[in-house]
Amino acid sequence: MTGTRPLGSQGLVVSVEGLGCMGMSVYYSGRDDVESTATIHRALDLGVTFLDTAEAYGPFTNEILVGAAIAGRRDEVQLATKFATEFDDDGKSHGPNGSPEYARRAIDRSLRHLNTDRVDLYYLHRVDPDTPIEETVGGMAELVTAGKVRYLGLSEASAATIRRAHAVHPITAIQSEYSLFARGPERDGVLDACRELGIGFVPYSPLGRGFLTGEITAVDDLAPDDARRNLPWFTPENIAHNVAIVASLKQLAAQKGVTASQLALAWVIAQDTVPIPGTKRRRWLEENAAAAAITLTEDDLAAIDTASPPGVTAGARNTTQGLATTNR
Repeated sequence: MTGTRPLGSQGLVVSVEGLGCMGMSVYYSGRDDVESTATIHRALDLGVTFLDTAEAYGPFTNEILVGAAIAGRRDEVQLATKFATEFDDDGKSHGPNGSPEYARRAIDRSLRHLNTDRVDLYYLHRVDPDTPIEETVGGMAELVTAGKVRYLGLSEASAATIRRAHAVHPITAIQSEYSLFARGPERDGVLDACRELGIGFVPYSPLGRGFLTGEITAVDDLAPDDARRNLPWFTPENIAHNVAIVASLKQLAAQKGVTASQLALAWVIAQDTVPIPGTKRRRWLEENAAAAAITLTEDDLAAIDTASPPGVTAGARNTTQGLATTNR
């Protein structure tokens, strides 16, 4: 069992480690709804009860999968989903829309897909550059008043935006990419802002998009349709450098008697965050969940920092297009 911890200071309590469900439906090769459903069930059995999805994952297919998987066990789950890109009901995309009107429309559709009457944590998936954050959060706050949402969050927002949003309605959590390979939230003041304001931090891709598992040593280890082939970390000119970093971390993990994945997750947890590693297989879920029981000493943390200091990776964490939507 992973245990629990407060996420932020507004009253939400979640499992020490969550489960990112995105890859069960999109972006990574090999969709298998049967195994994904079994993975969600196993997560709940292990006490991994903080589940993360979004309407954009599909769109809609991941919310539908998660909603079906937690049927009959909804009260065990801290359920998070997100909105930002405007979708028609048929999945056609119209670009960013952070308006209160779209927030109302999106939450009602998400509740239908998730087969529930409330979402525990509702994120703005990406900040809409054409809608003031105060307007967006004001609309999201109305959803709290209506009882459709319990707590509010933002994803990939800048420290300045977080402060503006929090002044309108308490923000419970910030979700951004954070791992030993992506330490931007330390550099750009986001972690400091969260600590100052009592906001929880939820790292997505805490395993460096799979790199920190130690299972990827060459581009050809990824399936031909795996979206990670387009990311700078995985290009032929960068991958050898990044594999060498992971090799050093694997040596440290072996000295602790744990896997590289577990060491990387234990490091993120030690930063007082709640990571949501994604997987669609029970085998990896069980390995990841065990990381919550690992204690890292000050010497361990120093050795990890030496092996993978900020900025050590070769290549950006996302494409230029992907990065353009972050840190707004």
